[in-house]
Amino acid sequence: MIQAKLHDGQMIDVEIQGEGPNLLLPVNPHPIEGPQADEMVQWGVDPTLGRSLIDGLRDKFRVIAFDYEGHVLRAAKPDTLTPANISSDLLSIADAASAPQFAYYGYSWLALSGMQLAIRSQRLSALVMGGFPPIDGPYQEMLSVTRATHEMSCSASNSPNSSHSAAEEFDWSTVEVSMSEAQTKQFVTLYQRLQGFNDRSAQSKITCPRLCFTGTADKIDYGKRWGDVQVDIVGPLMRGRSEIEDLGWDVQTLEGLDHTQAMQAVHVLPILRPWLESTLTGRENAHLISDSAADV
Repeated sequence: MIQAKLHDGQMIDVEIQGEGPNLLLPVNPHPIEGPQADEMVQWGVDPTLGRSLIDGLRDKFRVIAFDYEGHVLRAAKPDTLTPANISSDLLSIADAASAPQFAYYGYSWLALSGMQLAIRSQRLSALVMGGFPPIDGPYQEMLSVTRATHEMSCSASNSPNSSHSAAEEFDWSTVEVSMSEAQTKQFVTLYQRLQGFNDRSAQSKITCPRLCFTGTADKIDYGKRWGDVQVDIVGPLMRGRSEIEDLGWDVQTLEGLDHTQAMQAVHVLPILRPWLESTLTGRENAHLISDSAADV
């Protein structure tokens, strides 16, 4: 276990397992246990998600795992969780792990964070975005949702102990309400900074191999308290698939899966592992051939 210093001086634990090409993986390497795990299972979330991904990749890759989402929830950054600072944090983690070049996989807002890193650094050997489209991303909708969530977190009438039936579909908006004011404000800060971002024109700055995927049922409907906003993740990917592929992306969809289901290791690993093996092995071989030719 090593630690890396983030943009606000906070330290984050980083766990490294396996050998091979470097892979930055922003996941919790420790299984969640107890009542929290039981509740996650009710919502269809694997409390061992991070561990499952690490175990499924460490025989082929040097997995650099760190719970970035958990960290920002524990040590909220209400005014400084910006795309530039997130990119700086990810580079600091790579530096601490002695990874001058690395692949990156992130899901949802951690996926868009990976794209922000890719347009700011040439150090990525590959980029995988799950649960967020590389063009026409729902930045405005997410700002509306996070603003509404922040307003509710500031309200004394907000109760974090809402009861739900295990049979109900997982509702991300309901979970977010239980966040503190500082926790919710940091995501408002993030999406505010992204309002002027043109993800289409930014594509020319991404030079590494890239893959995006999502479930075909990935549309999140937020209720009246959130302004009846729909966050459509799969729509831009389906409508713009040809354009996205022309821009250099490999695109895959998971039939019938929603946002929560498509992030589970049982669905992610069959996509992520073979693509990374093919992509990174090819780049490594090309690098070795180039080095050999230079020695002649």
